[in-house]
Amino acid sequence: MKVCIALTKGRIEKQFLDYFQSLSYCIEPIVNKGRKLRVETDEFSFVFAKGVDVATYVEHGIADLGIVGDDILMEFQPDVFDLLPLPFGNCRFALAGEKKEAVSGKKRVIATKYPNVTTAYFRQKGEAVDIVKLEGSVELAPLLGLADAIVDIVETGSTLKENGLVVLEWMQPITARCIANRSSLKIKREQITPILDSLQIKEAAR
Repeated sequence: MKVCIALTKGRIEKQFLDYFQSLSYCIEPIVNKGRKLRVETDEFSFVFAKGVDVATYVEHGIADLGIVGDDILMEFQPDVFDLLPLPFGNCRFALAGEKKEAVSGKKRVIATKYPNVTTAYFRQKGEAVDIVKLEGSVELAPLLGLADAIVDIVETGSTLKENGLVVLEWMQPITARCIANRSSLKIKREQITPILDSLQIKEAAR
């Protein structure tokens, strides 16, 4: 019975596969997968999807394990087991905007792809804000006057800099996480346990 692992496409996918290969697992069939969204190896079935969809596939038992960023778990709170952090995918949530003083007493408008994370952050600060949810490049919002600032994930800060924005406040650190379907941990325990042991041993050795 193969273990199905759902991977977040893009940067996390590449980093996980490099990491997985360092654990002596064979990923050769995946190296030149092209646009395939599902690839079988001798031991595993891999599926490739957007982060929020990875969490959904794991929650519904389509995938046994998933590799996603903390941001997905914080924003969408899927009903999965959050098993352990992984040593890649490191970045941070940040509040960013143009480098100018905020108008005192004015209720700020914040644009973001993460309304739940943003709401929780400002509630903790005791500040009321209006939130505008965007799906694309949130950096445009302050530049076009839609919002006073943005909440987004920052890795290097180069996109902010190129668009004349700066980090106003650092928020929550983020890393990649290994998540699991609740039933799979019982049904496929013998197959999943060695994988988790490998991940934990590697992490402990760092």
